Amino acid sequence: MFQQQRGGFLANVPPAVKILLIVNLAMFVMSFFYNSTAGARLQDVLGLHHPKSDFFRPFQLLSHMFMHADFLHIFFNMYALLMFGKFIEMRWGASRFFLYYMITGLGAAALHTVVQHVEIQSLMQIMSQDSIATVMSEGSTIWREGKNFIDPQMGQLNMLLNVPTVGASGAVFGILLAFGMMYPNVEMYLFFIPVPIKAKWLVIGYGALELINGVANVPGDNVAHFAHLGGMLFGFFLIKIWGLTDNRRRN
Repeated sequence: MFQQQRGGFLANVPPAVKILLIVNLAMFVMSFFYNSTAGARLQDVLGLHHPKSDFFRPFQLLSHMFMHADFLHIFFNMYALLMFGKFIEMRWGASRFFLYYMITGLGAAALHTVVQHVEIQSLMQIMSQDSIATVMSEGSTIWREGKNFIDPQMGQLNMLLNVPTVGASGAVFGILLAFGMMYPNVEMYLFFIPVPIKAKWLVIGYGALELINGVANVPGDNVAHFAHLGGMLFGFFLIKIWGLTDNRRRN
């Protein structure tokens, strides 16, 4: 089904995927130098904050997609981008693939922000106006100092406002969705499952798991599950709009 190209590892990586890999890795390396010299985290500057946060800047809607929290975060995202993205780009072309990547990443940020806003509004309904006003006026300052409110509700509201969202996961989940739709019957192996699974069932399973985890909203879970779902949702609509659901040449 997939033709192996000659010329080494880089020769097998199409241009858009290659550029995205380089930019993400470069930003990850840059964050180490920035964090050690500036006395602040680059993730806090370029990561996506809620629009009501004092730390929010419009450019974060794009920049957050190229920032990652740690090595494992970027490793799994870039591995998935390479493994699945190259086949999608070779089928669609670099321009359409890059546009798809960016739109699904923005879509992921949009859905995440909407869900986050709902959480903030729900929390505010059970808080006093004085507590809300204190968080809104002082929250960003104490967060910048590495502190938070002792009161659980005030502390939670401050985190929702000021903890940045980073990573390419939304766009990567969009790519995973595209692979499942373009090559639904390709059999894949997961390291913890000894039998092959068709790509379409893998995608459905991932989507269901993200929905369950997002709705459960387990305390201490710092994964933006609805951002992942947003990437898949926007990816699905894009593929339908572009008419890329032809079953021919899938296998």
